Amino acid sequence: MFTGIVETVGVVRGIEDRATTRRFWVEAPEIAASLGPGDSVAVDGACLTVVEPEQRRFAVDVIGTTLARTVAGGYRDGSRVNLERALEAGSRLDGHLVQGHIDGVAHLVRRTMEGEFRLLDFRLPADVAALTVERGSVAINGVSLTVAEMPEPDVCRIGIIPFTQASTNLGDLEEGDSVNVEGDLIGKYVGKVLADRRGEGREAT
Repeated sequence: MFTGIVETVGVVRGIEDRATTRRFWVEAPEIAASLGPGDSVAVDGACLTVVEPEQRRFAVDVIGTTLARTVAGGYRDGSRVNLERALEAGSRLDGHLVQGHIDGVAHLVRRTMEGEFRLLDFRLPADVAALTVERGSVAINGVSLTVAEMPEPDVCRIGIIPFTQASTNLGDLEEGDSVNVEGDLIGKYVGKVLADRRGEGREAT
């Protein structure tokens, strides 16, 4: 479990294609030394397992389905990635409950400045858009964000303060770029309950 509060931005510094996986080496001296084999790390919001930790970097192995369903398939040497270690029991929950289970890939369709703030409009996958509400939560590249508004049924608008621009890779985004998106966990369960009730109603008639 994660909170969507990015601890540091790492840099991909090595990619190895293997028989069934792709290994990424991530340079992250701020957290690498604290990691052990088997630890979970959110890389751009995707929960991945540390397979080989070192003092200043660590390696994760990514399988084909994850490469296809997240932005990891587009990582190159030098790619900047948001990183967060798993939440420890008893820690403060500063963002929102994030599982690290990516629901799909969203695309930045509009980027504008409003004073010091940057407004980012993301076109969401249909299933994520269905459970996204204004002033609700969404995780974009692993960053816990509040939905400012929904200017279109499948577009969420996010306001990014200067600190977030500087402390995550969201400030690097250009229009057309892809990002990992995880919908609100509570919204998923509410949607499931409502869908089940609608199904029960149809069976009863």
